[in-house]
Amino acid sequence: MPNNDFSRETWRIFRIMAEFVEGFGELSKLGPAVSIFGSARSKPDNPYYLLAQHTATALAKAGFAVITGGGGGIMEAANKGAMEAGGKSVGLNIDLPEEQKPNKYQNLSLSFRYFFARKMMFNKYAQAFVILPGGFGTMDEFLESLTLIQTHKSTRFPVILMGSGFWTDLIHWFENIMLKAGNISPKDLNLFSVTDDPDEVVDIIEKSEGKKWLEPDGVVTFKNDKIK
Repeated sequence: MPNNDFSRETWRIFRIMAEFVEGFGELSKLGPAVSIFGSARSKPDNPYYLLAQHTATALAKAGFAVITGGGGGIMEAANKGAMEAGGKSVGLNIDLPEEQKPNKYQNLSLSFRYFFARKMMFNKYAQAFVILPGGFGTMDEFLESLTLIQTHKSTRFPVILMGSGFWTDLIHWFENIMLKAGNISPKDLNLFSVTDDPDEVVDIIEKSEGKKWLEPDGVVTFKNDKIK
């Protein structure tokens, strides 16, 4: 009797592979890019929506493609700012039963079924992360970026928090709970920056050395947070 479970799992492998192949094929041609994250629920009159739009405009004018999750809220704002500035506006859309609907401000749109394949594209093809207020998904991207740098799975790259008031209590928790418990090191608090100025975001990214993605089987040594 054929093993139907095994057959389904085998075909799932090919579906996953197809998402990686399409993503690598399209995004490898993108050039310098920045991933912007934030809540799908922010409305156009929300100050964070406007901040994301202005930041994406500044990045596009500086020659960076803007990558978002392709949905509404902050993602829409960032795609809108990039597209209206004449830049490359990328949406990495995810198939969800509710809430996620692709926004109309994308000149390159990819669709993913698997979060892990989509997250690989955010990480592999952006040389910086800009993170505005959001929910669990936004927090996931923020903390994963810090983990990649901390564990040397990626070289140091700018991780920039915007909407400073939103992040204040979390940063205090890092300092007063995680650090004091010995769960992170003092230098880990320097893995991210905080600003509400779109021009400063551009300046931070332009002054960085540019992220280099490290393949998982690579053996890399670091000295003073720099790859050798």
